Amino acid sequence: MSPCPEPPVPYSDVTTAAETLPGSPPETLTRQLRILRVIAAAEFRLKYADSSLGYAWSILKPLALFTMLYLVFGRLFGLNEVSPYYAVSLLIGIVLFGFFADATSLGMTSLVARESLLRKLVFPRIVIPVAATLTAAMTFGVNAVVVIGFIAWRQITPQLEWLLIPLLLLELYAFTLGVALLLSTMFVRLRDIGQVWELGLQLFFFGSAVIYPVGYLPPWARELVFLNPFTQVLQDIRAILLYPDLPGNRITAADAFPTFGHAIPIGLAFVTLVVGLLYFRRESPWFAERV
Repeated sequence: MSPCPEPPVPYSDVTTAAETLPGSPPETLTRQLRILRVIAAAEFRLKYADSSLGYAWSILKPLALFTMLYLVFGRLFGLNEVSPYYAVSLLIGIVLFGFFADATSLGMTSLVARESLLRKLVFPRIVIPVAATLTAAMTFGVNAVVVIGFIAWRQITPQLEWLLIPLLLLELYAFTLGVALLLSTMFVRLRDIGQVWELGLQLFFFGSAVIYPVGYLPPWARELVFLNPFTQVLQDIRAILLYPDLPGNRITAADAFPTFGHAIPIGLAFVTLVVGLLYFRRESPWFAERV
């Protein structure tokens, strides 16, 4: 299977930054951050460069999926009767999953897609998959505006707990980056990982309580789904935003694991990040030869 072709975009800023002679640690860090910013911005522009609607697709795609799932599960199967905020809850799940799927998929192919940078320039290789996840984060930022609009439309009163949401998103990013680093490293050796992950994302979507309420699951199944840090973050954000006064709908990891609570999924999220970093670091010296 041939490597993914690199888009015909000149990375002159990347070349300039990467070829600068190393200076003091602050100068080196500034140079690396500049490379990261240039690649992430270029990826975001290229993503919709050849489409007539451009950046509008970043909003239209999740809204189209939301509309279809809401009509089927919310209206046809009556899940809209379970909670007064089912529509907003579903949209939050779709947007968060869209970020995870986008970031891991872009991160997985990022090293192969940027093979010329790996072979010609000297810079930390981790910049490339990190830039791919930041590109997905930019799209997530656009979609988050739509979610905020839905929340405002439902006239949901802001709570002090909302200040915890950035920390939850940081946990989700750590978990997502760890998965992206693992996938990108494996993809260099085995291109079939792309097909495996495509199937894995479909199973991940239906196994993460994006569509259905966690309360529908038996206790043993709740423990299983809350081992997934994504589900824990999703349910915590839903609980904070939508159900401060509806304890029956506030099902979180603390309910699945009364003894250890959130420590289990949070620990798994950061273990994934550490393992991804270590594996990536071990294999990075040979990336240029193998892509």
